Amino acid sequence: MSGMFEGADSPDAEALVRRVIEIIGNAKPLPLSTTVRVEKEEVLELLDDALDRLPTELRQARWMLKERDEYLAKVQREADEILEAARVRAERMVQRTDIVREATHTAERIVEKARDESARLRMEAEDYCDQKLAGFEIVLERTAKTVAAGREKLRATPSPTGDQSLGFHGGAGAPDTSEDGFFDQDD
Repeated sequence: MSGMFEGADSPDAEALVRRVIEIIGNAKPLPLSTTVRVEKEEVLELLDDALDRLPTELRQARWMLKERDEYLAKVQREADEILEAARVRAERMVQRTDIVREATHTAERIVEKARDESARLRMEAEDYCDQKLAGFEIVLERTAKTVAAGREKLRATPSPTGDQSLGFHGGAGAPDTSEDGFFDQDD
């Protein structure tokens, strides 16, 4: 019975069922009755062919649905991987930004600390130099006083001869080594 629509260009189950509907819809009523007359053999053959084709078409539909679901899952996995890669990259960029920000902050702290240390060392060096110069000033003042006192003493000490006023003892330019002409700064 199913040989009527077999072949490469055979209609699918839906077309066969639509053909049965068409046959029943176009059937002529029996005279003086509401009952219609249809070709039983033709309708049964169409329905059998439709039933034969349904499992194949259902398998194909299920296969297509499964293939579609697998494709959608693959696309979803790829989308998830792309999103994850973007998230990781964004995190790295944020971390780099944080690292740069932290490094800049650390560098600013180090520079500020170096400036403070430099100012402190400069002030300490100035204080040290001022203390040393004050000490030298005191020594120089004492030395100046001692020199002035020595010169005054030299002016006040009478020399026995005119030559000795220059600090020489009578002869060929030799220094005076006698007790009277010797100057001791500690006196």
